[in-house]
Amino acid sequence: MIPLQAANTYLAERLAEFGVPAAGAVGSAVTFLVAFVALYLLGRLFFVPVVDRVLRRRDLDEHARRPLVKLTRIVTGFTAVAVAFTFAGFGNILTAIATIGAAATLAIGFAMQDVLSNFVAGIFIYTDKPFRIGDWIEWDGYSGVVEDISMRVTRVRTFDNELLTVPNSQLTGGVIKNPVAKQQLRLKFLFGIGYDDDIDEATEIIVEEAEKHDGIMDDPEPSVRLTELGDSSVGLQSRIWIDNPSRSDFVKIRGEYVAAVKERFDQADINIPYPNRTIGGDLQIQNVEMVEPADD
Repeated sequence: MIPLQAANTYLAERLAEFGVPAAGAVGSAVTFLVAFVALYLLGRLFFVPVVDRVLRRRDLDEHARRPLVKLTRIVTGFTAVAVAFTFAGFGNILTAIATIGAAATLAIGFAMQDVLSNFVAGIFIYTDKPFRIGDWIEWDGYSGVVEDISMRVTRVRTFDNELLTVPNSQLTGGVIKNPVAKQQLRLKFLFGIGYDDDIDEATEIIVEEAEKHDGIMDDPEPSVRLTELGDSSVGLQSRIWIDNPSRSDFVKIRGEYVAAVKERFDQADINIPYPNRTIGGDLQIQNVEMVEPADD
């Protein structure tokens, strides 16, 4: 078997025989390309899947597994370039990178400030785990479900089916709300009834309809508290819990629950009043004598 360095020289000599200009450079380029493609495909087809299987066998969740697999792909590509660089006779790629890097450190540092801050923020997200892939999060007036977490950005699918690409530094530099961090979500809804209606009966109906719904948890159990004496209604606040909710579950369960309570209120003649406004006072018209009567 001919060593790769010898093969590189052999290829350059054959190209020179055919009159190819710069045969040595062309031969090195071809050797580099062949070696890179072979090593990269070998890594992507065998090494990366092996790492992924090992991580799965260790029961690592997707939040932690996905960044490690991405890092493995990056290392595979860099290794393929480094080895192919050497095989092509270009010298040691690490020495070349160190030389170029020393000259460009200052410029790159200024240009990559945001990239580095997002990278560090991605490490914090990976280690602190304020949220995971599949979690519903809220921040700075935005909300959605986390679809992907990388070392630079996090991708969030909003409830309007829009994909937001959020720099990691924005998610670690402020307050972020994770309503489903504990796999349970508490919902609150304020039912208003009339002052003449029976509060105990209304409370019983609200609790019964919560207990009937399959999507509402029994433990913690539903509860109702009188929280408000409004201008036209008495406010009864219902508190219910949902297990492992998504946004669709939240909207659907709340809608079905409120509709069921409203139907029971109608059957029991419990009124849900709406605000009334009474306007009083006198209306005075000046200079009436200047108004001409209309023609018949």
